[in-house]
Amino acid sequence: MRDETAEHTGLRGDCGNCFGLCCVALPFARSADFAIDKPAGRPCPNLGEDHRCGIHARLRQSGFTGCTVYDCFGAGQKVSQVTFGGRDPRHGPPEDARLMSEVFPVVRQLHELLWYLREALGLPAARPVHGDLRRALARTEELTLLSPAGLTALDVPAHRGDVNVLLLRTSELVRAGAGGRGKERRGADLMGARLRRADLRGANLRGACLIAADLTGADLRGADLIGADLRGTALADADLTGAFFLTQPQLNAARGNAGTRLPGSVSRPAHWAARL
Repeated sequence: MRDETAEHTGLRGDCGNCFGLCCVALPFARSADFAIDKPAGRPCPNLGEDHRCGIHARLRQSGFTGCTVYDCFGAGQKVSQVTFGGRDPRHGPPEDARLMSEVFPVVRQLHELLWYLREALGLPAARPVHGDLRRALARTEELTLLSPAGLTALDVPAHRGDVNVLLLRTSELVRAGAGGRGKERRGADLMGARLRRADLRGANLRGACLIAADLTGADLRGADLIGADLRGTALADADLTGAFFLTQPQLNAARGNAGTRLPGSVSRPAHWAARL
């Protein structure tokens, strides 16, 4: 049995041990997801002196849906407590605040890779590449511990490319045993597609655009969902058990219900309705 909770320990945001970095470092534009414009490096006006969101309980009602679907994969607490040793940027030199804003997105990318690598190591079908996956995991963990200067100079796309070779091989091995037709939909434009009760077992949906698609009752067991855009995707009563490389931010952006079956690596979003 896979202990998926253990696999992802430390790779979920812990706001209590973070200096509100996502609310400072990241930019956002006035849209359906954000009520205001904010440039990178400037604190959100809703961020309090305690580094907590002042409207956390009513983000959706206040026009900040984008915040509710975001997760830093634990990068916030890593940068705050490890990279910068728990130094509050408000009480240190201005350089600390600037560097934190630059380092945070880098560490988030590395932590996202850690999520995928740990999950891959929990997949029995990927056993032929477990050795390479362990080495890639160790190397990625080492990179997260670099100094601020080392992190800002890091060639993340190059490292991501190396890891992706292993994740692609993992996908091939897992999907081969999924029992479905293994449809090839990598990068497909499926925006608004009608896929109710579709048999997508073992499908390759890497990077697919599924915005507002209807996957009600679809069978997604053994499907690769890495990078799939699930914003507004209807997943009511869909079966995602055994789906892999699915992250919490992806799921948070979708629309499901109590009947949506999920892998153990993610949690049912609190804002999902009981029924769609």
